Amino acid sequence: MCGIVCYVGKRDAVPILLEGLYRLEYRGYDSSGIAVRNHGPIQVVRAAGKIANLQSKLDGLAPRGSTGIGHTRWATHGKPTESNAHPHSDCSGNFAVVHNGIIENYAAIRQWLQQRGHKFQSETDTEVIAHLVEENWDGELASTVRKIVPGLAGTFGVAIISSYAPNEIVLARRGSPLLLGIGNSEMFAASDVAAILRHTNQVIYLEDEDLAILHSSSYEISSLQGVPVVRDPHTVDWDIAAAEKQGFPHFMLKEIFEEPEAVINAMRGRLLEAEGTARLGGLDPVREALCATDHIIIVSCGTSYYAGLIGRYILEANTDIAVEVELASEFRYRKLNLKPGTIVLAISQSGETADTLAAVREAKHKGVPVLGLVNVVGSAIARETNAGIYNHAGPEIGVASTKAFLSQLTVLYLLSLLLGRDRTLSIDEGKRFIANLQSIPEKIGQILRINDAIRQVAEKYSVFNNFMFIGRKHNFPVALEGALKLKEISYVHAEGYAAGEMKHGPIALIDARFPTVCIAPHGSCYDKTVSNLQEIRARGGPVLAVATEGNGEMRLLADDVIYIPEIEEQFSPLLTIIPLQLLAYHIASLRGCDIDKPRNLAKSVTVE
Repeated sequence: MCGIVCYVGKRDAVPILLEGLYRLEYRGYDSSGIAVRNHGPIQVVRAAGKIANLQSKLDGLAPRGSTGIGHTRWATHGKPTESNAHPHSDCSGNFAVVHNGIIENYAAIRQWLQQRGHKFQSETDTEVIAHLVEENWDGELASTVRKIVPGLAGTFGVAIISSYAPNEIVLARRGSPLLLGIGNSEMFAASDVAAILRHTNQVIYLEDEDLAILHSSSYEISSLQGVPVVRDPHTVDWDIAAAEKQGFPHFMLKEIFEEPEAVINAMRGRLLEAEGTARLGGLDPVREALCATDHIIIVSCGTSYYAGLIGRYILEANTDIAVEVELASEFRYRKLNLKPGTIVLAISQSGETADTLAAVREAKHKGVPVLGLVNVVGSAIARETNAGIYNHAGPEIGVASTKAFLSQLTVLYLLSLLLGRDRTLSIDEGKRFIANLQSIPEKIGQILRINDAIRQVAEKYSVFNNFMFIGRKHNFPVALEGALKLKEISYVHAEGYAAGEMKHGPIALIDARFPTVCIAPHGSCYDKTVSNLQEIRARGGPVLAVATEGNGEMRLLADDVIYIPEIEEQFSPLLTIIPLQLLAYHIASLRGCDIDKPRNLAKSVTVE
């Protein structure tokens, strides 16, 4: 979602801010802008649309200054226009603000400020912050910010500069990510480490209710009430090359081809082959509760929710634990009767997903232990959960998740192995489980080697505007995720269903213009899935099947077949999803879509 990048030092701020904004493009945005201050007034430049539009406005006329803030906006309040783009200023032009999040009571604040004589230039909630600073100015930026923050309801990551303080940036966080970057006689800040990683790998993650003051050679962090706090720096363990395309036409395709490595990295150092079990050190603080639990609730959104649905099948197959999977956006609105022994597991790629974070806080409020499965070290969910696991997928730039999803699944398999060996799995079963997992990267590689053939299949299906995806058991959630991928990046209507539900309504949609992608690897539900496939064929519906190598029957049943290597049934989602990701990618490419930055979507959804 919206992105922030800030700089204070001795260098020209504009090139640094622009580079940072480009590296935040993947989060999703519809306008951008910068504000720069040196020894004169604050200069603000904004543009609707792509960052290239902002760069065009800056070429040859860029303001000079060594202190600046930049922003990519994803519209919430007001249309994606230049006047609504950040940064926003007050009436006097002495303050400039960038903001991620939502100020829920902005309308009442705006009305009060207008009564006080303030003139607004935008439709946004953010602009009230700039006018509040002007209204409450006491001669010192940090103390003024402390005065206004208690009156703001909602979430914010805020960066503010002032013409009265030429070498200072003040930041405040509540519910929206912000981090500091420590350079050599210069300081950075951003909502995502990718924006500043070319300049420093030493970062400090701000926590909720933190306020930071940045100068070129120093920083201070305190609570919003003014109490000094200490936040330890972290060393980022990946470099900027990991966030480059490296010869691929899109980040999404690059990240699909990184999936074998993503699975390896998720398993690295976590398999105890001789004991037939897994080691997840991040769960040590809650190991006793995990051993005793008989009930796990997984909370997540979007692709992470589908990973959780697959995790339910795997956990229930290998343990005696009852597992529920809840949409985080609905979790806290239910009456939660959480019995003793329940554990909540929150899954989020960014670790900042607003709905999932709200579910975490609600579960903690109910006194339930909460675990996290996230990809971003130091993220809000990583900090606020009792214990957790990182999936170590590295940076994922494409908005539609691919390798992060595979790494989430891998960790869920490791968790089920760990808990299963504590309960019902024998050592031999554990060793066989490990052998299956270790075979996955090479088998994904085999699928990637038929990428060109999958593209040829995609050419045939790219002309259709409606799709059905069906699967059973472990592959029912894969059908949901496959349909989501196609929707996200090609804007094609796609529905994911449990195959057994076809006859309960969706089959009415089937005709010659409505193809079905049928996920039918060998397994306990194969025959029933084939029956559903035949029902579709009988009604003239085209069928593209994902089947197991050696299944010659499928060539007679389906119009087209993509084969995956043989694997034990419960591990099949780690393979069946790969052709669906590639299919979605190629259909979107053939239709001319902006694959890495699909319309209306954001990588990190930090508003509810």
